[in-house]
Amino acid sequence: MNSLAVIVENLLQSLFAGLTIGALYGLMCVGLALIFSVMRVINFAQGELLVGGMYASLFLFGSVGIGTLLGPYAGPVIAALLGGVVVFTLGVALYALLLRHVSGMRAAGRDGDEHSAQLTLTLGISLALSNGGLLLFGSTPQSLRTPMSSNAWSIALFGGDDIMLFLNQARTVAAVIAVLLVIACALFIARTRTGKTLRAAADNQDAATYMGIDVNRAFMLAFGGGAAVTGIAGGLVAMYLPFQPYTGVEFIMVMYAGVVLGGIGSVSGAFLGGLTIGLVQQLSTLVLPEQLQNAAVFVIFLLVILLRPQGFFGKVIERV
Repeated sequence: MNSLAVIVENLLQSLFAGLTIGALYGLMCVGLALIFSVMRVINFAQGELLVGGMYASLFLFGSVGIGTLLGPYAGPVIAALLGGVVVFTLGVALYALLLRHVSGMRAAGRDGDEHSAQLTLTLGISLALSNGGLLLFGSTPQSLRTPMSSNAWSIALFGGDDIMLFLNQARTVAAVIAVLLVIACALFIARTRTGKTLRAAADNQDAATYMGIDVNRAFMLAFGGGAAVTGIAGGLVAMYLPFQPYTGVEFIMVMYAGVVLGGIGSVSGAFLGGLTIGLVQQLSTLVLPEQLQNAAVFVIFLLVILLRPQGFFGKVIERV
């Protein structure tokens, strides 16, 4: 294999890895964007909800027997989707017990200090979930191992064997599911009655209330739905990546960076932001040490913020 073929193969391999990892980042970001765009709550516990999806998926696949029932290929995907249902229930419970007291109409009369209460509460939830997970599951890394995790599809490009593309099966399947889920989320928000209710509650709480919309219920659905989407992303990531209770810390900054890059309040923009981060991370390894992946991400992040502060799909609002 000549040097040009090696360069092309490495470039294509990094590009594909960036697209697959970026698609999963994008799904995580969509969950966070759904919560923030509707509720205007900065949720520090989003990483722990991601890890919740990982453990729920592992439990459903192994202990409940979904892996035995559906096999090592369909089983992990169904376990990840059902794990999202578990995390949705957790998100609804967290909102009903805690977050409803510092968001929605209850927070409207707090003279601007509701954000301090929200930040403190979600940080407390984050610490409680991560340390609770450590007590329940221990610090030993877990993994949802299937044949897909260690096997790859090989594709010969340009009609020969000089340039080969190796596609990890678990990561490829997870990325395809992630893209389909993002499309489903976008259609749900744009086309369904519940989605329009969420958009109305996000735009103007008072007007939505006058129109007969239960804002607190809309916020509960937004928080549960955002938790579920990120939880499903966690279940998909668990198909190829080991995890433990503090794994969420590795992803929380990626999620926030992706949401800001895409534009605050834009769900589709959040996906594009996550996709951009995945591409930058993987393509940067062609010229930089692996330890500087995140440094490259934040250089691009700063450049985008300097040139387009509102993000890819954000809107410029003039304040008077």
